[in-house]
Amino acid sequence: MMMLAAGTNQTAPVRFATFNIWELTAVKLNDVDAFGRGANRQLANAAEIVQRVRPDVLLVNEIDFDPDKRQNARLFSERYLAVSQHGQPPLRYPHIFFEPVNTGVPTGKDMDNDGRVGGAGDAQGFGAYPGQYGMALYSRFPINAADARTFCEFLWKDMPDNLMPDGKNGKPDWYTPDEAEILRLSSKSHWDIPLQIHNRLVHVLCAHPTPPVFDGDEDRNGRRNNDEIRLWRDYIAGGDSAAYIVDDQGRRGPLPPDASFVVLGDMNADPLRGGSTSMAQLLRVARVHDVAPTSRGAVANDVAGAPMYPERRTADFGRADYVLPSTDFQVIDAGVFWPSEGDVLCRLVADRGSSSDHHLVWVTAKFPD
Repeated sequence: MMMLAAGTNQTAPVRFATFNIWELTAVKLNDVDAFGRGANRQLANAAEIVQRVRPDVLLVNEIDFDPDKRQNARLFSERYLAVSQHGQPPLRYPHIFFEPVNTGVPTGKDMDNDGRVGGAGDAQGFGAYPGQYGMALYSRFPINAADARTFCEFLWKDMPDNLMPDGKNGKPDWYTPDEAEILRLSSKSHWDIPLQIHNRLVHVLCAHPTPPVFDGDEDRNGRRNNDEIRLWRDYIAGGDSAAYIVDDQGRRGPLPPDASFVVLGDMNADPLRGGSTSMAQLLRVARVHDVAPTSRGAVANDVAGAPMYPERRTADFGRADYVLPSTDFQVIDAGVFWPSEGDVLCRLVADRGSSSDHHLVWVTAKFPD
């Protein structure tokens, strides 16, 4: 374990946040002025939101993973987060975790049953090119990269009692046996990233499950969303139900039973919408503390068909984005960046072109004295 620096406050609050920034693509990142400075207004607004909330640990969803150079996460930091936006103090994150995802990775199979092989619907995770809709974790605290676990390559078929529509045990017949044999569970990836925060090791659990829509009666995306969230449920709950879990590094088993953790990500599942059980299964785990962050703007901008508790929404369609600390944290505050109607900051969230179709969610917590 790392030694504490002189004067380190072992119980200082830490702010964790997740932000799905709409289509944070390489094209937008390379939109620069004559001096090489970031010139994309959407990304500048998103960065301003981050600078106003000032998280210590931030997960960004929908950032392009560039397998050749692996530079996009760094470019967003250098060109936007580390540059003052609208007078806000810059933010610098010395530690970044940026690894491959399944979106856009070809399978060579007709996974969407449209009679053609190739295209976004036939990839391991929906995407027009490898790395689309990726993830990046930014941290002020050191990352223990050697002990990080990724579950990008875990096969859906290897989850016991999975819901994959493979025609077995009464499930819909969608995927052929050779397709079911290669289809991975995670539509992007699942990451367990250990951070050294003050004198404690905290596991940051990151994911971005597929939206449970854009399919048919077979419900292949809804079923995958459920099982992607179930992976974290089993990983945290442990016990015999987690014995099947193996990471890309070949290590088996769940999260240690006494580990501190924070779940971050756009889970694409509202526990109160349409009777969904996908997210409820994770929220019911005894070690998970659901703070249920709120905003005033979500209520003021309520839309028809939204679920109960509109103040908890993180997007127009419901509550999708989560920051879930383990119960050994003491929560200080939490919120969703969604300014009230008439607030001058509404310019940052007017529509997805302003910053995103999702809103940043944060939780500030500390360890008890």
